[in-house]
Amino acid sequence: MQCQPISNELISQLVKQALNEDLNYQCAADGDITAQLIPETEQANAYVITREDCVFCGKDLIIEVFKQVDPQVKVEVLVNDGDHVSANSKLFTASGSARAILTAERTALNFVQSLSGTATTTAHYVKALAGSQTQLLDTRKTIPGLRALQKYAVTCGGGKNHRIGLFDAFLIKENHIAACGGITNAVSKAKTNHPNKPVEVEVENLDELTQALQAGADIIMLDNFTVADIKQAVELTQGKAKLEVSGNMTLDTLTTYAQAGVDFISSGALTKHLCSIDLSMRFVEQKA
Repeated sequence: MQCQPISNELISQLVKQALNEDLNYQCAADGDITAQLIPETEQANAYVITREDCVFCGKDLIIEVFKQVDPQVKVEVLVNDGDHVSANSKLFTASGSARAILTAERTALNFVQSLSGTATTTAHYVKALAGSQTQLLDTRKTIPGLRALQKYAVTCGGGKNHRIGLFDAFLIKENHIAACGGITNAVSKAKTNHPNKPVEVEVENLDELTQALQAGADIIMLDNFTVADIKQAVELTQGKAKLEVSGNMTLDTLTTYAQAGVDFISSGALTKHLCSIDLSMRFVEQKA
C-alpha cells in the first residue's frame, strides 16, 4: 500500500508544533530574541544549498514554515520532491524580512534535511534492488508524530509503504501467535474479523511457514532466515502467498536476498537510522 500525499492540514499542524518549540508558543516577532537584534525594516535575499548529493523531499513544508512565520516573505522552491539533486545545488530562495527569514531558517531546514535523508537512503536501497522483482518496504519504526512525513519520504526515494499503522493490515507476530493459541487460530480470526484486510504472518522457521500457508496467510514475513532457508521457503510457497524478508537488511545483503526470489524486503533502517542531509543557508550580499 502506498502512502497518500500529506494533507495540508497535517503539514500546517506539524509546522506549528515545530515553530512552537523554537518560539515558546509566541509569535515570531516576540519569540526570536536573536532576530530582534536586526532592524525590523531590514530586508534580505537568501538561498539554501545542499552540500551533498541527495533526493529532495519537503517542498510543501518549506512553504508552510515561511508562511506561518511571515506570509510576506517570498519563497521559491527550485526542485520538486523526489528530484535527484547534486551537491552545491540551490534548493530554494527566500526574499523579505531578514528577521523572518532567520527565524524560519532552522525549522525549514530541519524538515528538509531529515526527509531528504530518508528519501536518499531509500533511493540507495532501491538502486541495489534494480533488475529484480523484489520491492523495498518501510516499517513502523518511525519518529512518533512524524510517521506520515517519513513514509512519504520513503515513496519519494522510490520505496513502498508497508502498513501505515495498526488499522490497515494485520501483522501477526510471535506474541500475537502465542496469545491466540497458534498461527491457524490467529489467521482464522483475522479473516473473520476483517475479511478485506490483508493478513501477514511473521514466521521464524520453515515449520511455521508451512502452518501459515495452510492457514491461508496472504503475506508471510521470513524473520532472520538464512539465504539457504529463504530459497527453500520460496520453493515451498510456490506463489501461494507473498514472501517478505526482514531483519538487519543492509545495502550489502539486499541483492543476495532479492536473488533468492522474495517479493518484498522490509527495512526499518530507512526511517530509524536517520542520516540527515547537510544543508546551508546563505544571505546574498546587498549592493550599496
